[in-house]
Amino acid sequence: MKKRAYISVFNKENIVDFAQELVKNNFEIISTGGTFKLLKENGIEVTEVSEITNSPEMLSGKVKSLHPKIFAGILADMTNLNEATEIKKLDIKSFDMVVVNLYPFEKVASQTDNIDELVKNIDIGGVSLLRAGAKNYKNITVICDKADYVNAINANESTRQKFALKAFALTSNYDEIIGSKLSEIFGGNEVKNFSFEKIQDLRYGENPHQEAGLYSHNTPHPNPHTLRGEGASSHHVADYEILWGKELSYNNILDITAAVNIVSEFYDVPSVAIVKHTAPCGVALGKDLLEAYTKALDCDPISAFGGIVAFSQPVTKEIAMLLNSVFLEVVIAPDFDEDALEILKGKKNLRIVKLNTTLEDYKKIQNEEIKITPFGVLIQNSDKKELDKDTFKVVTKAKPTAEQIEDAIFAWKVAKHAKSNAIVVAKDFKTLAIGQGQTNRVCAMEWALDYACDESKDAVIASDGFFPAIDNIQAAAQGRIALIIQPGGSIKDKDVIDEADKYKIAMITTSIRHFRH
Repeated sequence: MKKRAYISVFNKENIVDFAQELVKNNFEIISTGGTFKLLKENGIEVTEVSEITNSPEMLSGKVKSLHPKIFAGILADMTNLNEATEIKKLDIKSFDMVVVNLYPFEKVASQTDNIDELVKNIDIGGVSLLRAGAKNYKNITVICDKADYVNAINANESTRQKFALKAFALTSNYDEIIGSKLSEIFGGNEVKNFSFEKIQDLRYGENPHQEAGLYSHNTPHPNPHTLRGEGASSHHVADYEILWGKELSYNNILDITAAVNIVSEFYDVPSVAIVKHTAPCGVALGKDLLEAYTKALDCDPISAFGGIVAFSQPVTKEIAMLLNSVFLEVVIAPDFDEDALEILKGKKNLRIVKLNTTLEDYKKIQNEEIKITPFGVLIQNSDKKELDKDTFKVVTKAKPTAEQIEDAIFAWKVAKHAKSNAIVVAKDFKTLAIGQGQTNRVCAMEWALDYACDESKDAVIASDGFFPAIDNIQAAAQGRIALIIQPGGSIKDKDVIDEADKYKIAMITTSIRHFRH
């Protein structure tokens, strides 16, 4: 029994050779318009679509394939007895392959604003054919890229899935380009569409456990405000409301994201994060939220001026009274007591934000990160790597106490959100100092220890990257640090561990790096 392929392509490069291969592999070819003419001229046996539909082309060729005998044949699930029986009764034959590429709207859009010319180049039937074929990938091989001709004839289900995804991505991108161009001409549309096409896979993202790729992007004169693109969670955003103050600015949104990212690490306990310019300047846990806030503010009260404070639990009247004594840009929490709200509303320029999404659900929202550069679009998986008991190892002769290990894990989670190179000094679930943004690790270490001063005695240190030399350990020894937690993996690991042993400093390696650029 012959297989059937529907072929209709605007870009006809290599289509004759491909059609010849299909015929050799027992395919019947149905085609239309210029594609039909080209195949016929090259001696390929081909059936014109009008012979199948018993309907002539209409509206100067606008309506050719949009017919039940074509679409039922493409959409029919031949593994479903009812559907197979139904189309047989209607004398409709199923298809096995759809080969379509689209009118070059994007090219035309880059050359003209003439609305008649643009509308003329909006493909209707081609998009519908691709989507129908992709939807029925279990039965249909859908080809929208001439590069896939070579793998099309004997495609298995896994390959058909890849082809279907490519077709859906193409049609989605096609629609977005049309919408963006027409919104430029018609006006009044507030959707900004980004489409990204992979150039290459990268070895990894900011860290080895993060997958990443480099993409090209096309943004044909879009309008603001909604960003959509491959890798963006455009339909999954945190639910929040502004209870008091002005609308959030660009910087405010970046800062509250950084702050809530941190407290979401500790969503099930009273936790507070204070952030300035997206960098943490105080993080703490407490027996209650009041204690956590007091400890967090104590880390760096000067940097907290003009900062953002995020809470893991509702803000009370007592906390609000303390907040009122500091100039802050934004306070964000799951809720606010009525008395707390009244007190905070006394601050004219303060923005009070209620986070309606639970912190546990918040952690699930962002799975990928996008950065647009002149060299291409970088997309990576979000850094959600948790500590692994199989790689979490005490590597020194000195062994940490249970309390020190808990502090180390706390500091480790904070270091993940500090800017590299990051050194977090912590004790009793409180950051004492956060060295970050330094261009070498020993400077970050020395700054953090100088800032923590005498408080660093018996504290822990978390480093977002490995130690390349023993000078970091010597600095930690001067600060009388009890425990260091770091990824390990340096060629100097043995020297670093030996130096820690020399000063009786306990050390944990995790095999997990947390760079943040």
